[in-house]
Amino acid sequence: MSYWTRWHRPAMARLWGCCWLVMGFWRAALACPTTCKCSASRIWCNDPSPGIMAFPRLDPNSADPENITEIYIANQKRLEIINEDDVGAYVGLKNLTIVDSGLKFVAHKAFLKNNNLQHINFTRNKLTSLSRKHFRHLDLSELILVGNPFTCSCDIMWIKTLQDTKSNSETQDLYCLNENNKNIPLTNLQIPNCGLPSVSLAAPNLTVEEGKSVTLSCRVAGDPVPDMYWDVGHLVSKHLNETNHTQGSLRITNISSDDSGKQISCVAENIVGEDQDSVNLTVHYHHWCIPFTVKGNPKPTLQWFYNGAILNESKYICTKIHVTNHTEYHGCLQLDNPTHMNNGDYTLIAKNEYGKDEKQISAHFMGWPGIDDGANPNYPDVIYDEDYGTAANDIGDTTNRSNGIPSTDVSDKAGREHLSVYAVVVIASVVGFCLLVMLFLLKLARHSKFGMKGFVLFHKIPLDG
Repeated sequence: MSYWTRWHRPAMARLWGCCWLVMGFWRAALACPTTCKCSASRIWCNDPSPGIMAFPRLDPNSADPENITEIYIANQKRLEIINEDDVGAYVGLKNLTIVDSGLKFVAHKAFLKNNNLQHINFTRNKLTSLSRKHFRHLDLSELILVGNPFTCSCDIMWIKTLQDTKSNSETQDLYCLNENNKNIPLTNLQIPNCGLPSVSLAAPNLTVEEGKSVTLSCRVAGDPVPDMYWDVGHLVSKHLNETNHTQGSLRITNISSDDSGKQISCVAENIVGEDQDSVNLTVHYHHWCIPFTVKGNPKPTLQWFYNGAILNESKYICTKIHVTNHTEYHGCLQLDNPTHMNNGDYTLIAKNEYGKDEKQISAHFMGWPGIDDGANPNYPDVIYDEDYGTAANDIGDTTNRSNGIPSTDVSDKAGREHLSVYAVVVIASVVGFCLLVMLFLLKLARHSKFGMKGFVLFHKIPLDG
């Protein structure tokens, strides 16, 4: 029995594997359109009879269209249209080929969901026009349009512009039919009032202080008249734009330091192409930084201590990680506008499941009011103003002595210090008043009418007899 088990288990596993493979192909075949052939990643329709009249779609209940990476269609004279929802399900599609067929029209949003498309081949179809809006969001490495009866118009001028950017080996032999039904090489196409737009961005000095506001102005020109819009990327600061066909403005208010270095663009687009002008935003801000580098795997948790007590981080004092490199984390303890109340010892403790480490530094930001504001020579110069440094402040081999310390806040410490000062002043006043009273009594005793000088002590007088 054991011999049978040892011999048959591998054989049964292989048999089940073959069965699942056959079922996979069978499942794909059930979902495949008539006259087409399908695999797990490919659809090809090249049989002209009876052929297909619509773009091939898989049954969504029987297959996974997102796994299709290539669709090949050839010799399909009755296929004339690609609708907006024909290709959307094939989100993994990379190569689309429709050749020697009857394709006449492609909907503007046909490829809106196909961000992975890299190669499109529409050779020898019936296309008379094609908009650049089909492909503007795609990073295509190849678009082949040879053999289509394009009509000479401004609608295809973008193809000529695209060809002008290619090298001679990459250009295609493209033609269009003019009003006299004569083939004109696309390279010689000249259409009046049909050209690329232009943009002029009138920007003030975009070096601004944090919290300030700025307004950008933009003008566009072109024929056909272009559409205009602002590309602000991931701008954090609040912004409002006003645009019309030829000019617009962008108002950015309460500018955040998080937007420093970001690019802002004014874009103009028409059927021929687009143009843009950009500026970089530089934000000056007054942040202090205690830089650190932590190494650890798994990623350690970080905890700051201020003068031995847990530092409660807030919007104004917080940890920022700027660079992550595998098991290294470079960052800062960022302090916004620190004062003398923030002077003291700062300790960083890093901890993961394998242990913990700590490092301490003394920070001096500002002198006490009325006292020389010179830096304490005992404090090391590793604190940076505004720019985030990358001084290596690696966690060293020290031990944690902060266990059991209650949480506190820097503002609480400030209140206690002010209360202590008031208590000292009151005590000093009381002591001074007492001294004055004692001096007064001493003086009064020296001038007594009973002739006493100073204080008199009672003595025991012995009794006679």
